[in-house]
Amino acid sequence: MDIEQEQAELIHHFVKQASPLKGSLLVPVIIEATSHPSLFSFSEILAVPSFAELEGTENSRHLDVLRLFAHGTWTDYKNNAGHLPELISDQVLKLKQLTVLTFAETNKVLPYDQLMQELDVTNVRELEDFLINECMYAGIVRGKLDQLRRCFEVQFAAGRDLRPGQLGNMLQTLSNWLATSENLLVSIQEKIKWADTMSELNKKHRKDVEDRVEEVKKSLALKKLHTVSRPTLTSEAMKRSTLNLVE
Repeated sequence: MDIEQEQAELIHHFVKQASPLKGSLLVPVIIEATSHPSLFSFSEILAVPSFAELEGTENSRHLDVLRLFAHGTWTDYKNNAGHLPELISDQVLKLKQLTVLTFAETNKVLPYDQLMQELDVTNVRELEDFLINECMYAGIVRGKLDQLRRCFEVQFAAGRDLRPGQLGNMLQTLSNWLATSENLLVSIQEKIKWADTMSELNKKHRKDVEDRVEEVKKSLALKKLHTVSRPTLTSEAMKRSTLNLVE
């Protein structure tokens, strides 16, 4: 089973589990979902109406945890730890994995120093073990560890849930890309048309030159033929002609 199919089945499972529940009964579902070792997408679970009903209640902090796992990072949790429930070890691991995915979304080269700071890792060996055992083996990223340059080169990274407002930005980016592509296509078509025109002009010019060369050849051939066919006087004939004139 590939990672996308597994994600879809897990999401369906938790959505089905949460849909009939209310209030504090949703808290165990949130904890289970955010600590599951194979689940990395939470927006569809977050969209279940019963979760929205936690807003403003004594369990709203758990709703904030679910939002954090959908869009946030380990640093976001540390900055807001006083307002959130304490995470269990599996949740901490999951949030750090999601943190790596967040940085891998926009950067293909992740410096070790940045990752160690963001993940609260104290040394390179610990960081590389985390990247290999908890990220690459989990199938959420692929890449190359470069000890010489002290960085992780990302070749593939699973996508995270879209943050609020991110969809609009993505649509605008795609719209801009489409407009640029259309302009580029028009430019290419104009260049192709220009190239075709120049090709036709070159063909016409070549034909004109070839025709002119042929005319010159024919003209030279006629002159040569005329010169050869003209009668010429031999020396003996010239003597006789001279004697005749004397007589």
